[in-house]
Amino acid sequence: MRNLETFREFSPPELEFVSEFKSGQMSIEPGATVLSEGSHSPHLYTVLSGWGFRYKILEDGRRQVLNYVSTGDLLGLQGTLMGEMQHSVEALSPLELCVFERERLGTLFRDHPGLAFDLTWIAAREERILDEHLLSIGRRSAIERAAYLLAFLAHKARESGLADTRLINLPVTQQHVADTLGLSIVHTNKTLRKLAERGVIRWLERGCEVLNEADLARIADWSPPVPRRRPFI
Repeated sequence: MRNLETFREFSPPELEFVSEFKSGQMSIEPGATVLSEGSHSPHLYTVLSGWGFRYKILEDGRRQVLNYVSTGDLLGLQGTLMGEMQHSVEALSPLELCVFERERLGTLFRDHPGLAFDLTWIAAREERILDEHLLSIGRRSAIERAAYLLAFLAHKARESGLADTRLINLPVTQQHVADTLGLSIVHTNKTLRKLAERGVIRWLERGCEVLNEADLARIADWSPPVPRRRPFI
């Protein structure tokens, strides 16, 4: 990850601390749960590669996908501050995770203010993304919502180093899209078909191929954030 241009460099003391902070690495299969709502996990995770998603479920089984995670994203910080996880995380594709001991987080704040600022930046970035998601669900039309989501994920793929070609493959099903947009699966299918007819996406057996990221953003009336080097732990 440190070789990707999108991520900032560590100072030697920071790199030494993070290397010691890391307690292991783990591989997660698609469909497996990484963190469960209400759990008290002793670990934090940084995504090294792959895709996952955060979600909440109502008692009757209805699911709301809150956001998607990929390379560089931090999982489990909420459990540190709230005492337990307020949402669940599931793997969309094979996930490779870097594992940290939660109990050593205090040392990071005490001895490495630069890394502490990075954690604040990561939390603020997540808040900004959720603001945009809420705006989309509350005010965009169905086709604008779908276009925004796929443009956002395509941008995230490029930002995370998961796409180095013009075409971007996203490992999401139509059910994931429906659960993110708050639409029925039938309405979602019709909406995605309209985008496919415009030539901006191609729906695959399990996933979506983004053909024209810029046109998706125009349909959604959304401008991707200005590229900048971002921190990670």
